[in-house]
Amino acid sequence: MLRLLTSRVKNFLYGAPLALLLGLGYYYVTDTRAGVHQWLVVPILRWWCRDAEEAHEFGTKALKALWELGLNPRERVDVDGGTLEVEVFGQKLVNPIAISAGIDKHAQIPTPLLALGPAIIEVGGSTPLPQDGKPRPRVFRLPSQNALINRYGFNSEGADFTAMRLRERVRRFAYAMGFGADDEAEWRVLNGEAGVPPGSLMPGRLMAVQIVKNKWTPEKDIEAVKQDYLYCVQRLGKYADIIVVNVSSPNTPGLRTLQQVEPLTGILKGVVDAAAKVPRNIKPRIMVKVSPDEDAEEQIRGICDAVLESGVDGVIVGNTTNRRPDPLPKGFLLPHDEAILLSEQGGYSGPQLFERTLSLVKLYRKFLDDGPRKDGRKTLSSEKGPPVSTTPVGGLALDENPKKIFLGKLAAKDPETGHLSTNLTAKEKHEGSIPELVSNAEPKSTPLAGAREMDISPREPKVIFATGGITNGKQALEILNAGANVAMILTSLVYGGVGTITRIKREMGDEIAREKGRK
Repeated sequence: MLRLLTSRVKNFLYGAPLALLLGLGYYYVTDTRAGVHQWLVVPILRWWCRDAEEAHEFGTKALKALWELGLNPRERVDVDGGTLEVEVFGQKLVNPIAISAGIDKHAQIPTPLLALGPAIIEVGGSTPLPQDGKPRPRVFRLPSQNALINRYGFNSEGADFTAMRLRERVRRFAYAMGFGADDEAEWRVLNGEAGVPPGSLMPGRLMAVQIVKNKWTPEKDIEAVKQDYLYCVQRLGKYADIIVVNVSSPNTPGLRTLQQVEPLTGILKGVVDAAAKVPRNIKPRIMVKVSPDEDAEEQIRGICDAVLESGVDGVIVGNTTNRRPDPLPKGFLLPHDEAILLSEQGGYSGPQLFERTLSLVKLYRKFLDDGPRKDGRKTLSSEKGPPVSTTPVGGLALDENPKKIFLGKLAAKDPETGHLSTNLTAKEKHEGSIPELVSNAEPKSTPLAGAREMDISPREPKVIFATGGITNGKQALEILNAGANVAMILTSLVYGGVGTITRIKREMGDEIAREKGRK
């Protein structure tokens, strides 16, 4: 008996510390704040998978498997304390950070990505029919610049397969909610009975689905192109909170010609009409993704005219670029192998795009707020706002010190709610070109009503998401000050790991606190 008791005590003394160690280890490695994700996981993955696309595929499979086992990384702590809440499309979101399309090309891991802390994820792009994209290798790393070059060419499983995957996700959610797993259960979730947006299936978050034409559809046949987009809306619309019409990828020949006013207006009108017919009480919002290379003033005005005339709800400003920016820091000599990679065909993404994105956001905000032009030369409010240069964004003569609305007037906290207060006059809201971060007024809707009534008034400013070169919290704040509603990231997530969004939000909060302390 004594020997048995002694054995059990020994087992306890050995087992308890081991169990505690395993528990603490689990808590640590599944927390997005853990430095291991950036300083260990990313370098090992880069070393193990020399090809960037293989690393991408491995990361997607790993994140999916970890989520199914309950071992996925997640944001365990609200690092901003709720102070970064925003309202977009009438829906109260937990923060203004999003993940751009490209990380989850086939809608395989939307829920694990949302667990990393963004308010919005964009999956896709999805084409009507399956297509292979361009031959491998088609993704290249530039580690010294934290940049990428890709020419995927929209490898897609097709809209039907993606819709099947998203339908399965909704039905699993419906089953977990106790609704069952049949058509009626799916319908109940999609029509708001679960009290969450039908795309993200999470309160305070949205899911965008990006759509694009097949590469063999001739860009000059606008009706055929429009039918490609309409097919995607019909198949995917009911599973999306936002539909993103991509006409800006540099890797599909002729796609960017669709950004001309007449074809773009026709395509967008068709998509808006199709979205209004989606068999769901909550209709998806429509955004168009535009190229950073279409940066002459007249090109931007033309795109804004199409947006305003067609009735889409907003613009995603930025994509990969065909241009090759100078290395950072200024004067840095690229390693020989990276200098060779710069000659590879494809879209470039990385921190060097930030200034261009910032300038583009200012222009899009101004022209969208100006409203439709009376003729081809003058806007309805052309006398308002600062003068705008007609040179491309690479040499924009914009105000070097834009209003620090977010860091200034938005930095004060409401004494009752504890959230950031806008305190902007009506004039400042228009001229400052920045939507309210958090309104002091009562919310327009409860969480359930928000799911049912996600909407945007034609009189309200068009929504702008900005993507391109955003790597830290300070830059995210600058983008929001310039007039964007949401800051999107992709390449910085590839290099920074799954904790990137948590870090950016923490930096945003710290920057706001520092600015408040200076007053």
